[in-house]
Amino acid sequence: MNDEQKQEMYRHSMSHVMAKAIKQLYPGVKLAIGPAIDNGFYYDFDNLSITQADFEKIEAKMRDIIANNEDFVRKEVTKTEALEMFIDEPYKTELINELPLDEKITVYYTGEDFYDLCRGPHVENTKFLRGFSFKINRVNGAYWRGSEKNKMLTRIYVYGFLNKDDLKECIRLEEEAKQRDHRKIGKEMGVFMFNDLVGKGLPMWLPKGYILRRELSDYIIDKELALGYQHVMTPSLGNINLYKTSGHWEHYKEDMFPAMEVDDEGYVLRPMNCPHHMVIYKNFMHSYRDLPLRLAEIANDFRFEASGSLCGIERTRAFTQNDSHIFCRPDQIKDEIEGVIKLILDVYKDFGFKNYKLRLSLRDKQNTDKYFGNDDLWEKSEAALREILKNSGADYYEAVGEAAFYGPKIDVQVKSAIGHDITLSTVQLDYQLPERFELEYIDENNDRQRPVVIHRAILGSLDRFVAFILEETKGLLPTWLSPVQVQIITVNENIIAYAQDVENKLKSLKVRVETDFSNESVGKKIRSAVLSKSPFILVLGDKERTENTVAVRKRSSKDTETMPYEQFEKMLLDSIANKALN
Repeated sequence: MNDEQKQEMYRHSMSHVMAKAIKQLYPGVKLAIGPAIDNGFYYDFDNLSITQADFEKIEAKMRDIIANNEDFVRKEVTKTEALEMFIDEPYKTELINELPLDEKITVYYTGEDFYDLCRGPHVENTKFLRGFSFKINRVNGAYWRGSEKNKMLTRIYVYGFLNKDDLKECIRLEEEAKQRDHRKIGKEMGVFMFNDLVGKGLPMWLPKGYILRRELSDYIIDKELALGYQHVMTPSLGNINLYKTSGHWEHYKEDMFPAMEVDDEGYVLRPMNCPHHMVIYKNFMHSYRDLPLRLAEIANDFRFEASGSLCGIERTRAFTQNDSHIFCRPDQIKDEIEGVIKLILDVYKDFGFKNYKLRLSLRDKQNTDKYFGNDDLWEKSEAALREILKNSGADYYEAVGEAAFYGPKIDVQVKSAIGHDITLSTVQLDYQLPERFELEYIDENNDRQRPVVIHRAILGSLDRFVAFILEETKGLLPTWLSPVQVQIITVNENIIAYAQDVENKLKSLKVRVETDFSNESVGKKIRSAVLSKSPFILVLGDKERTENTVAVRKRSSKDTETMPYEQFEKMLLDSIANKALN
């Protein structure tokens, strides 16, 4: 058994210890499930109400159980025996009833007075857990079996590691994650907000957030235009028949908002943009010389995400995609996909992203009901993407079951600063939708042929991308992207006219500036400006006015440097134009 397997076994054993401790402290509790997870374990309970004030008491009871040197004893029972043993545990009973009648069921005892439904394995005795480092992390609500249709249970999360240093490092990283949480940073910076009166998962972008989105949109549109993309705008809803043609109605309906009836026709908010772009392509007759045709859109989309999965602007019900569909001939697939990957890597270089991997997302051949299309087209698509990745020399891995329902894809999985594995960019090869929409082009022999479609998103969801970069930078955005690029602070009232002159000069250059003319102390003004995370703070006093200079405090320093205004202007504009990373 390696260290990873040993740690999982210890965590699983500790979940039983906690369940026993909870049962002793709160006798009316009902047990659900308690698996090991990446940084410890959790257990779900019904009829339990606790707060952080109870954590120390629970941990002490767990240590008492460990100190008792209680044996973990495995016992095989029949389904009938198991149902009798857990007659007062409705969640265990539900799980047992789903098992075949003739299946042997294993139960583990911890001491003589506690047992739990479990496959194991476990340590032989609680004495082996004495050196195990653990700490209750938090208590959350969790739906039984992850479904909103079921009862909300109480889930207790516990950190658990084989040694103290790993526990300390985990807690440190968790605290770092709290400081980097885009929901916290976004609120402090005034980027976005939510309100239940508007609706769950429906973000509202505030003035500074809109600036951020606009800068990102302009950035990627400019790159796409330089590469021959043509931008379009399509409606945020569509007729149900559009999605029946595309296959979304059959394969994606559960993730879409309910249909609405208008003029005896059904309409839905669109979950993605490919059906609209297929219709645009079909509106014209195309020659083989016209291809590739690269259609792009900054498009608003809507998906009915479960409320429990919503997470700030990282996962929402209304979001904006940097989307594109490339219509090409089969002989152009390789060059087009390589071009998309080059664009992705170029963007990542601009933003300084380094911790990412390419994932070849394939269909699950054991669960083909999730997908449409014939086997030959799937095999052809997957082989084409695999060959492109191999020939590129890129480091990639394969993931079965992660394909879109209409085709395989290359996903770029980025590890965020708080440890989340996020899909930012994607490239998908699709032979299926051109068939369903009967798309055509005329080849060199004047015959009708079927094009291939490459779906691609570089920034992906702009909402998720903003969440990612806020966490990656702690809100310390590059100057070109910062909602406020310069904060001006006046030392006294005599400086207001000079400060306004500096502000107007910068604004005439399209620099985003805020000036603090308040009567607060200079120290308080500086502290407020630092919290705003602006890249540059200008402190203006009598000396600066007399000499036509500015005292510059960069965000990364506590010191100020006095320089002529013209020198600062050049430094600032160079930073913006070069999209310099801070």
